[in-house]
Amino acid sequence: MKDPYQVLGVARTTSDEDIKKAYHKLARELHPDLNPGDKRAEDRFKDISAAYDFLSDPAKRAQFDSGEIDATGAAKRRGGPWRSQGAGPGGGGRRGTGSPFGDNVDDILAELLRRKERGRAQTAGKPFRGADIRHSLTVPFVEAAVGATKRVTLISGRTVEVRIPPGTIDGQALRLKGQGNAGDGDAGDAFIDLKVESHPFFTRRDLDILVDLPISVQEAVLGGKVTVPTIDGKVSLSVPPDSNSGAVLRLKGKGIAGATGTRGDQLVTLKVVLPDRDDEFKKLVEKWGPRHGYDPRVKAGMA
Repeated sequence: MKDPYQVLGVARTTSDEDIKKAYHKLARELHPDLNPGDKRAEDRFKDISAAYDFLSDPAKRAQFDSGEIDATGAAKRRGGPWRSQGAGPGGGGRRGTGSPFGDNVDDILAELLRRKERGRAQTAGKPFRGADIRHSLTVPFVEAAVGATKRVTLISGRTVEVRIPPGTIDGQALRLKGQGNAGDGDAGDAFIDLKVESHPFFTRRDLDILVDLPISVQEAVLGGKVTVPTIDGKVSLSVPPDSNSGAVLRLKGKGIAGATGTRGDQLVTLKVVLPDRDDEFKKLVEKWGPRHGYDPRVKAGMA
């Protein structure tokens, strides 16, 4: 093996943490799953994996730095060509004690890729599993709420039917076993990342559906039956007389189905809407106002 420091492109005085960062950067660029059919990238990945395995072993690195062993791990005479020009076995405080996985997602990914490739080398000749693949799928709000079946064309060109379960949330992922890239052994899996579209008037809160419902002045004052949209279709709702904006009415069981089969509710918030410019209505209010004037801010404690 070549000088492991040269393979990773780092100096001999580089800290363990920076050596790990250098390896992870190269691993993300050179991993065979990301460079299918590129023999040069595959060979480079094997070299950097071997170099990192060597330097991440504190004992081997110390012996290499002091000239006791060469890059293959074989003993050599002190003062040989690989003698360290930097700190000795105990110098510089370079020996890290943290987890080999690091502290962030990139570290974890690179470490898993390295271990995966090392496992392949150790089991040479045995079948290996194909790589997983990811797709994204945008789902309308109502279909995510009540469930649906969608047809998805995978990177491989295969078209599959995907069942969107009721109550799907934005960011949820579905796993299609064996629908990923082919390998010598089992195929990888396909993961469908779901994005739920916003809706013109529905919003979601846990298993409940929220909607603002405009009503007229006469419906607010006199009450009556109004039509309300739900995720299951339109239903009739009774508005009590003397209803104000902000009043909330409940449609029981018209929300989203939970894991146990129970459903949330739909909460309807009334919004009183004045008519478009209407001179007759304006004159009526002008006549009614002076004799029946009231200040709603007094009742709210804001006067």
